Amino acid sequence: MEKKGWLQGLFDYLNKHYLNQWIILVMEVLLMTVCSVVVCAGFVEITRDTLTWWGLGELCAVSAGVSLFGSLLLRSYRDPVRYAREATWLRMSGVILLKSLCVGWVLGGELTPRVVWVLVAVDFMFTVVCVAGVRLGMLVFYNFLCRLFRKENARVLVYGEGSKSVALEVRLRESTHYQVVGFLVPGNGKKRGMLSDLPVYTFKDEDDMVRVVNEKGVSGVLFAKDKDARGEERRLLEYCKRNKVRCLIAPTINEADGNGVFHQFVRPIRIEDLLGRDEIVVDTGKIQAEFQNKVVLVTGAAGSIGSELCRQLAGMGVRKLILFDSAETPLHNIRLELEGRFPELDFVPVIGDVRVRQRVRWVFETYRPSIVFHAAAYKHVPLMEENPCEAILVNVTGSKQVADTALEFEAEKMVMISTDKAVNPTNVMGASKRLAEIYVQSMGCAIQEGRLPGRTKFITTRFGNVLGSNGSVIPRFKEQIENGGPVTVTHPDIIRFFMTIPEACRLVLEAATIGEGNEILVFDMGQAVKIADLARRMIELAGFVPGTDIKIEYTGLRPGEKLYEEVLSDKENTLPTENPKIKVARVRHYDYTAIKDEYDHFERLAREVKIVESVTLMKKMVPEFKSRNSRFEELDKSEK
Repeated sequence: MEKKGWLQGLFDYLNKHYLNQWIILVMEVLLMTVCSVVVCAGFVEITRDTLTWWGLGELCAVSAGVSLFGSLLLRSYRDPVRYAREATWLRMSGVILLKSLCVGWVLGGELTPRVVWVLVAVDFMFTVVCVAGVRLGMLVFYNFLCRLFRKENARVLVYGEGSKSVALEVRLRESTHYQVVGFLVPGNGKKRGMLSDLPVYTFKDEDDMVRVVNEKGVSGVLFAKDKDARGEERRLLEYCKRNKVRCLIAPTINEADGNGVFHQFVRPIRIEDLLGRDEIVVDTGKIQAEFQNKVVLVTGAAGSIGSELCRQLAGMGVRKLILFDSAETPLHNIRLELEGRFPELDFVPVIGDVRVRQRVRWVFETYRPSIVFHAAAYKHVPLMEENPCEAILVNVTGSKQVADTALEFEAEKMVMISTDKAVNPTNVMGASKRLAEIYVQSMGCAIQEGRLPGRTKFITTRFGNVLGSNGSVIPRFKEQIENGGPVTVTHPDIIRFFMTIPEACRLVLEAATIGEGNEILVFDMGQAVKIADLARRMIELAGFVPGTDIKIEYTGLRPGEKLYEEVLSDKENTLPTENPKIKVARVRHYDYTAIKDEYDHFERLAREVKIVESVTLMKKMVPEFKSRNSRFEELDKSEK
């Protein structure tokens, strides 16, 4: 037991720390020196030549000195022994060759030239074998400890045989929770060779997978890429679910903490992994050039979209980043995150409300932003249906005040974040965002036509729901599942479009770069998802049976809610741009001078909390706004 305790302590240490590089350096310098002495002594014995004590001392000094110099120069000692690669061995061979040549040069005066060259060759080969043998022995000993003390780890198969799958297996060699026992790929159901010294198993049906799982005692299948998980959702994930095999995945770069550190190597597959799409490609060089060395203001900076915009802008060399939001705690949290991840970033958090004209003006007057991203908004449909005046004050008046101030202080661009709910709106929230679009676009057109002085370009971006945003359906379903259900869905046929927050923000930055002004740019949202199916998939991923373990209840459409959101990127209602994922919406243009007074009227009605009058004016300004499942349907009837 005492011996095992000692080995356990050594394993725990090696598992948390690499062997100190200076220890490796000293060990290898001594080993190279001893190898040279052994080789020279052997040659002297065989050839009957003589080697003086002075020559032997000189040999040791030169061998040690050159080995030390070469190792420091080529840094051959820096790579951890367990992760040595081709470059490590090449550098090591270079050090040994340099040492052998110098040893031959030192002994050139005491031995014959032919013997010297043979000695150099033998010294080189013997030293390489000894150094490689010692490193290999250390690796074998470490792997022995791994097998000895990781018998209780969960045994998993890594899906795929690409570079990311192999890299994941290498990373998990240090895991104290998981032991990779092989790779799993689609195929003919037979074992197919070795990869990274582990067997590769193939499967063509459920029986093949079950056989491998039972033979190897596997408790989980691990995916290196979410694309692979999505491709196997209807096959391998179903096999795993039926046979109680866990489905795991490596986290994405977006899951790193404020210091860029991952707190877990793997995690269970989440619904976001299956709903996501292949990474959207944007011209990062062009985007970075657009924002580099500029002062950028983000309103709503503590929200889901605003905070991710700040994270992405932080890595683009902006001169100063202004974070403007009225939510104190979320703004404090994003401040702490940026301080940790981007210590060189010059950023300023500002508590403020877009409804307060003087505060908005103070920010522009103090920091003079060149680019403005306007993400501040009220977004929850039922709440805004119940509080329409607040929707107008934030989404309409707030947007107007940011746009007016951006124009006054000559910002280069203002990019407004809108929503698919602004298309043929059926609720107050969607109509308020459409009104903000109208004002911003009409102002930009007036500038372009020379009827309004200024140089600011106004760009609007529209997209649908984002995965995991504050208050969205996925966090709500997760909470309901954790509490044992039921999971509540408004209607069995309701569908929505989804996009991840990072990809939405990448497209916003791309739109800000390619936009010429006055456009409403819409994003390709991919395939629509039925919310009832989403609920079932989330229940299954949590390890439960829908309808048996956790029930799904239908509660009816909420006020203002649509069954189907509008498809933003139809060819019939859009024009293409240089990015196939971004298109220009065909929309009706409004005359800025004709509508300006109406927006002042909106503000007066909203501040006086005249609800019916406010919504009536909204319907007048946005004639396609037809209320649905709402108390304001009566206003549509009265118009007929």
